[in-house]
Amino acid sequence: MCVANSEVIYDADSNSKSRFYEQSGQVGMTLSSYSASQIRFALGECSLGSILVAISERGVCAIALGDNPESLVRDLQDKFPQAELIGADHDFEQMFAKVVGFIEAPALGLDLPLDVRGTAFQQRVWQALREIPAGTTISYSEIAQRIGAPKAVRAVAGACATNILAVAIPCHRVVRTDGSLSGYRWGVERKSELLRRENRS
Repeated sequence: MCVANSEVIYDADSNSKSRFYEQSGQVGMTLSSYSASQIRFALGECSLGSILVAISERGVCAIALGDNPESLVRDLQDKFPQAELIGADHDFEQMFAKVVGFIEAPALGLDLPLDVRGTAFQQRVWQALREIPAGTTISYSEIAQRIGAPKAVRAVAGACATNILAVAIPCHRVVRTDGSLSGYRWGVERKSELLRRENRS
């Protein structure tokens, strides 16, 4: 199981009294629109390596996997350069546990508010990804057809590559037309393992 590290890793303003998060239906905003926002995050370790979970006032805005915790924090800073990053507090641990529990046992499901921001096209792709049932895969071209843009296969692949919500937006379920595994933001080996766990569930 993953173990969260809820200590303040990036102490921008540990005395902030802003709301922890709230569910919001607003979508289509870009990452740069976080100019006055605060993002809380926590790091932990699990069977797939290091994991970072970040949350804005609207919901979970980033889930990242990797080999180096410091790199995950740097990537978060790069993605939200205008946001104030704050190490998560004790109340964050339950949400963090839900995310890492889902990674370990996909059958548990993941029902959390998400803060998903991107272009209109990216939003369409990501919504299509969320409709893929666990334990199944689909090709990039099939996703393109589902969103009504059959010639935009490369753009679909690009939208998958820019997804920063690992497992919550399951881009790991997208494969090549021949069924082989293609690139994955967090490593092809992790993609293969996530699919194996889903097929086992």
